[in-house]
Amino acid sequence: MLKAIAIDDEPMALEVIKAHAKKVTFLDLKETFVSATEALTYLKESPIDLVFLDINMPDVTGLDFSQLLPQDTSVIFTTAYSQYAVDAFNLNALDYLLKPIDFSRFMKACQKAYENTNDETPKVPYLFVKDGYDLVRVSIDDLHFVESEGNYLTFKESDKKTVTRMTMTEAIEMLPKSDFFRVHKSYIINLNHVKKIERHQVWVGNDPVPIAANYREELMEILKRIWMVK
Repeated sequence: MLKAIAIDDEPMALEVIKAHAKKVTFLDLKETFVSATEALTYLKESPIDLVFLDINMPDVTGLDFSQLLPQDTSVIFTTAYSQYAVDAFNLNALDYLLKPIDFSRFMKACQKAYENTNDETPKVPYLFVKDGYDLVRVSIDDLHFVESEGNYLTFKESDKKTVTRMTMTEAIEMLPKSDFFRVHKSYIINLNHVKKIERHQVWVGNDPVPIAANYREELMEILKRIWMVK
């Protein structure tokens, strides 16, 4: 479990982080603070793994505060200003989130933090994607494939489809690499649901998915290892 705190002089910004944090199964948001000095007092008694840190604060800037943290504490800056990004990464920031913070972007940053403090990538049971103004939970185990069409992705589970505005690159970064593989410029498949592979397509559950020629050889090698085929 990743232990974290959040520091921001705007209470509403902290509410957003708290709401997002509740949806991340491997994140334990211990406390939130509107004062950096109060947070520093807390940290002297309670070491944590990760700090969500605003930059423009009245008592001390987030950039200055980050330099007071133990070296093994990860920092994700949360700010409405893009101009501090270079300074933040020069201070070895793990990530830089611009407000308003989208949940999928928040989740990606949390996964990066978990990987930074653990030997193995977390086994995340589900993720949340936007469907209009709603957040829809997508089960990782039940997800068969992701299909791209224009600026939208369709997450196909066994019993439902969820359409969201997202790029393939963002989807690849959110999904566990051990279970998902890109077989086409428009498709990512869940290897655990592959039933049959043909010359130009692979059957994922009951759905045929096209395979691009440049992905086929690598897919075959991966499936051989999974199926223990000689």
